[in-house]
Amino acid sequence: MKLSTFIHSVLFTTSIALISGIAGAQTPANQSINTAINSNNIPNHSTKVSYLQPFNTAFLAYEGGLKAEGIPSGSALISEYQTGNLSTLDIVKAAVRANKVSADVLTNQDYLSAVESQLTSFTQHASY
Repeated sequence: MKLSTFIHSVLFTTSIALISGIAGAQTPANQSINTAINSNNIPNHSTKVSYLQPFNTAFLAYEGGLKAEGIPSGSALISEYQTGNLSTLDIVKAAVRANKVSADVLTNQDYLSAVESQLTSFTQHASY
C-alpha cells in the first residue's frame, strides 16, 4: 500500500469518526428553546406550552402575530393601546389563546408589567 493511500484512508476514517461525534454533541434547535424556557423565572409553567419572553409577546403582537386573535399590529396596535381600547391583559390573553404562552402568565404580575413596559416603549418610540 502506498503511503499516500494509507494517509487518505486514515484521514477518511478519522473524519467519519469526528463527524459522528460532532453530530452527537450538537443540540437540537428545540432543546435550546427549552433551556430558555426553563431559565425563565415564571413559576408553575406548563411543559406543553412554551413561554415567550415578555418582550417577544409584545413584539409578536406588534408584528401581527396575534391578528387571528383580534389584536391589531403596528401603528394600529399602538393607537389602540394609547387610547385604552386595548390593554396589556388583552394582548397576553390573545397570546394564551394562540398557544404562545401558558395561561399561568395571566396571573404573573412581573410578566404582565414587563409586557406593559415594552408596549409603553413602543408608544414612546412611535411618537418621535
